[in-house]
Amino acid sequence: MAKTRTVYVCSICGNESLKWLGRCPQCGEWNTYVEKTTSSTGSAGSYIAPAEVQELAAISLEDVPRIPLNSSEFNCVLGGGIVPGSLVLISGDPGIGKSTLLLQMAGALAEKEGKVLYVSGEESASQIKLRAERIGLSGNGLFILPETRIENVVNSAQDLSPDLVIVDSIQTAYVEGAGAAGSVAQVRECTLRLMQWAKSSGIPVFLVGHVTKEGAIAGPHVLEHMVDVVLYLEGEHFSSYRLLRGAKNRFGSTDEIGIFEMRDRGLFEVANPSQALLSHRTEGAIGTVIVPTLEGTRPLLVEIQALTNPTNFGMPRRTASGFDFNRLLLIAAVLSRRGGISLSDQDIIANVAGGIRVNEPAMDLGLALAIASSARNAKMSPTMATIGEIGLSGELRPVSQIEKRVAEAAKLGMQTVLLPPTSSDLSTPSGVELKTVSTLLEALKVGLQSK
Repeated sequence: MAKTRTVYVCSICGNESLKWLGRCPQCGEWNTYVEKTTSSTGSAGSYIAPAEVQELAAISLEDVPRIPLNSSEFNCVLGGGIVPGSLVLISGDPGIGKSTLLLQMAGALAEKEGKVLYVSGEESASQIKLRAERIGLSGNGLFILPETRIENVVNSAQDLSPDLVIVDSIQTAYVEGAGAAGSVAQVRECTLRLMQWAKSSGIPVFLVGHVTKEGAIAGPHVLEHMVDVVLYLEGEHFSSYRLLRGAKNRFGSTDEIGIFEMRDRGLFEVANPSQALLSHRTEGAIGTVIVPTLEGTRPLLVEIQALTNPTNFGMPRRTASGFDFNRLLLIAAVLSRRGGISLSDQDIIANVAGGIRVNEPAMDLGLALAIASSARNAKMSPTMATIGEIGLSGELRPVSQIEKRVAEAAKLGMQTVLLPPTSSDLSTPSGVELKTVSTLLEALKVGLQSK
């Protein structure tokens, strides 16, 4: 006879307690414990063969090559393809394109490799068929399973023996006797069973995860520790561009991003993202600067826009879109104190065009020049790009991989690159002039005088 017991689980970190606690001793959050009933039957390892002990030196990687996808952008983010037996979690806002991207990947992989099992807990088979027809998938080799019970999912996967399993989504899956679907206990238990089955069978599994209103993956934080790869599909709903970004990757770098464009027939990778982001740029506009940023190993040209306007209130407003708000406050303070530009009575609105988010300090000089251009109503050269980090004393500091950034700027027709002095000699592409400046004040004189 099955034995049941009641425990309390923290919904944030997954810590268990035999009694309810007001404050979790592990993560420090308040009122996060929920009741969970566990059963001794149906353990996670009842249907999984035990693993064998192996010497590390005797393990060969020649027989486990990565599974390449038809999308070079997706391959780049994964680190070169799908690793057999891996567990990948992809998350993003509702309607951002997670299911569409995975269905496209599954359809292309099924036509190329063999069989893919797509498990849907949110849509019926006919609904998936409608989406497949919209994006032009034949469906050959792609098997649909509308199921939410993990035991049935694993049994079906064992019988089919596919090359890839996709579960959409993990919050709809459930295990008998572990509470309501989507609860902390269910998400953790379902992920654990899928992880153990993927490792023992060598078949990779993709999970779709919901997000909270704060943008974090719903469920316990232990979910992100259990999987091998965590991917986020980001983008503004008003923009057609989507960014696939890695937050965790046991098989590659987390600095790489994949750029896609949402069209009528699904998501398509962007071959030249810099050109796509600058295609609608108005040359000669005041308050716009081109900045070569770096996303992982990929250089990317983005347009920084800034607008200053006399404030109607006692406290001027600061608005930042596409980068850290505190970075805007820092640059505005340095401009006022070291650059001689009074901004105490000016509202500042700054934006990265195209819905792209930039998180590196190489954009500091471009942001400062964009604000100064708007405040002084002075144009910058449309063929000038800027690179550099700004310190609190107004000095300019070099950033990493400047040669890659300069080469990308030259490819898009930039004729001048404004940058801080570097300790190494740079190879300059033909047709590009490098102008070095040491301070913010010097950069303002050189940049705003360019016509």
